[in-house]
This record gives sequence, structure tokens and C-alpha cells, in this order.
Amino acid sequence: MKIIILGAGQVGGTLAEHLASEANDITVVDTDGERLRNLGDRLDIRTVQGQASFPTVLRQAGADDADMLVAVTNSDETNMVACQVAYTLFHTPTKIARVRESAYLTRSGLFSNEAIPVDVLISPEQVVTNYIKRLIEYPGALQVIDFAEGKAQLVAVKAYYGGPLVGQQLRQIREHMPNVDTRVAAIFRRDRPIMPHGDTVIEADDEVFFIAARGHIRAVMSELRRLEDSYRRIVIAGGGNIGERLAEAIESRYQVKIIEKNPARCRYLSDTLESTIVLQGSSSDRDLLMEESISEADIFLALTNDDEANIMSSLLAKRLGARKVMSIINNPAYVDLVQGGNIDIAISPQLATIGTLLTHVRRGDIVSAHSLRRGAAEAIEVVAHGDSRSSKVVGRTVADIALPPGTTIGAVVRDEEVLIAHDDTRIESGDHVLLFLVDKKYIRDVERLFQVGLTFF
Repeated sequence: MKIIILGAGQVGGTLAEHLASEANDITVVDTDGERLRNLGDRLDIRTVQGQASFPTVLRQAGADDADMLVAVTNSDETNMVACQVAYTLFHTPTKIARVRESAYLTRSGLFSNEAIPVDVLISPEQVVTNYIKRLIEYPGALQVIDFAEGKAQLVAVKAYYGGPLVGQQLRQIREHMPNVDTRVAAIFRRDRPIMPHGDTVIEADDEVFFIAARGHIRAVMSELRRLEDSYRRIVIAGGGNIGERLAEAIESRYQVKIIEKNPARCRYLSDTLESTIVLQGSSSDRDLLMEESISEADIFLALTNDDEANIMSSLLAKRLGARKVMSIINNPAYVDLVQGGNIDIAISPQLATIGTLLTHVRRGDIVSAHSLRRGAAEAIEVVAHGDSRSSKVVGRTVADIALPPGTTIGAVVRDEEVLIAHDDTRIESGDHVLLFLVDKKYIRDVERLFQVGLTFF
């Protein structure tokens, strides 16, 4: 595909990195020449320096025959105008824009071809808020991903000493839980992927990715680790967009406190939120944390846009007795440094957002794509079409499908039913198939596998 990315910041740069490695024709536009040079030195891409919404700059970037425009600059207005220009002057088929300001997002009818022609809206704050909310709902999970509108979920957990299944073969899951169907999609041991088979033995500290129907997730988690108590008391450091949205989403079910430095922002938050307690001060103020009984907090969330402040306040909260700490980390180099040590979960907003973008770049009828393990692995939901003559998957059982190396089919969602994939599970047209790839370089092979042959038409 020929793709123009507007904005060479964290999201634009990470997206260019993902897509350039998959043989796409990528052009990145930004006003910052040095940032573009750094990207150009590392990746096989074209770069154009200039204002992203200017028609001349877009033409220079190849908008005349581009398949897709992804506008992820820091300015909502620039992103929206760029999509308008691409639609009016260049008839670009797919236009994706990052829009952060909720004042735009809450107006229905604003984003259409008759008004502002944006095909796909991305709000990173909302994506990250949903991501954190799912982690709060499943204490002990490292990552939780919804498929088929939440009917099935992919969950990553770390297997602990003392878990009933640790030291046992995967096939014994069925004996332990005769009424629960699940499929282990992949195991990462010391950062290396292991393809799971019936005789694979789970070891302590393995990172296990499994797929199950939503209602069975907690039962499967209890087999791999001691099930943690539900969270009750939650402390959020940072009352920005993400902090505010998260508090709003969870305050009816949890006791929530927000620590925010800015007095004006504190006043706004206390007027807007219903039951959340808003505290003015620094999240790395030891006395404030102790005064607010941080040792009784079930989870401390550092959600400011300053990585260093997030890391330091998380470490302090953990030292003072917070049960779990999670932190937003924008710099990808920091994520591996801090995850799993004193900071239980490091959240990368770029990787959470990339999944939304990948869904629209993938060929075939792909409903959703999610970047896992810092971008090395990928989980996708794809709809099977055709019949046994025109499709390489429809009418075949899972055992008969020639999957690329390192790829597993985890589950099939048929109408309202979640079918965990076993060798004799047969794929039908219209099924939502959930796949896990431990190496995303095979993504093109998966796309080709689900493409319908000409006989279908």
C-alpha cells in the first residue's frame, strides 16, 4: 500500500516503523527536519519536510495516488484540514485522523464526507483509557484485549509458583476445568516465543497468552496464578485527559482519588467528576502520599505525560506500600527497563494506538488488529468469506488449514457463540476467526490465506 503519514512524533514514528517492515511504500511528512532525518536514517521510507495540511506538501508526498492518509500530527485542526484537502483535491480513498479534543468528538455528523471527510477517527486518550480500564477489571493480567465486541478476550498473565497448572502439561487444563473451554495461543519464556502443544509444560514466570469467552477469563487466570482480590481503592496521579476519562469511567464502582498539580485543573475536575476525590499536589510528594494512606491503595496509576515523573512517583508509591503500580511510559526505550520490576505494568500509548491503525492497513476483512509484546507479536480478528472452492479456510477444519509458522487460531466467534479452536473445529463463511502471530513478519501470509479466490465472484 502507498501510505502517507502526517506527523513524525511518537505515534507517527512507531507506525512508520511497523509498516515499513511490511514492504509498504511509506512517506512521512513533518515540519521538524531533524526528526525526519532520524527516521529516514533508520527506516526505508521517504520523508517530506513541510506543513502537513498544505496541498503543495501533500502533492510532494505523493497524495495523487496514495491509498491512505494517516494524520497524526499534534494538532487536531491540522489533521482535520489535511483530510479535507486529501478528499477534495486528491480523492484519497482512506483518511485516518487523530483527534484528541472531546469538543470535536462529541458532535455527531461532524465527521462525514459532507462535513469533515475523516473515515476513521482515532482518540489515543480513549484507546489508552479503555486499555487501563480492562486491566483494572482483571487484577493480575498484563494485557487484556477484546474481540468480537467483547464476547471473547485474549489475556496475558505471568504464571506464578503455586499456580495449579505450573509444572503441568497444557492438556491438563481440560481436566482441571471440565466446564471451561480455553486455548493457550502462545507462551513467552525469557522473552522467546514457544508454540503451545498439549504436552507443553508451563513454567513459573512464563508469560501465557490465552483466549476464552469473557465469562471464563477469571477461572482460567486462577489456574495460572493465585487469583488476586478485586481492586477497590484506586489512586490516579495526573488529572489530564486520560486521568479524567478513566476516573469518569470507573468512579461509580471504585473509590477513586486523583492527584493533580494545577489548581485550575483541580477545580475543573472537582466540578466535573461526581464521587472522585481531587487532591492538589505532587504525586511524588512522600508526605501527601502517606497522608492519603497510599499503603492501603490497591492500585496506583501514574498517568501524566512526563515519563520520568511517572516512573519516580510509581517507584515511591510502591515503596510506600501500594499493592500494584501501573505507569504510562511514552519512551519505548524505557518500557523494557521498568516493566515487571517495581512497576508492575508499563503502558505504551503508541503501541495501544498502533493496533487501531493496523486494523485499517491490513488487507482482507480484518475487524481488529492488536500489537503485542512491544510490537513483535500480533493478534488479529478476521472474517472468513467464500466457500470451500474459493477460500483456503472456509469448510476446512483448523487441523487442515496451512497456517504460516508461529501462527495459531485461538477461537472462532459465530454469531453470539464463542467456539474455542480445536483441531476438529470447522470454519464457516461469516465466522470471526481470532489468530495469534508470535512473529508479525508472517502477517502478509495470513492476509493471503483469508483472501477469497476469483471463483467467489
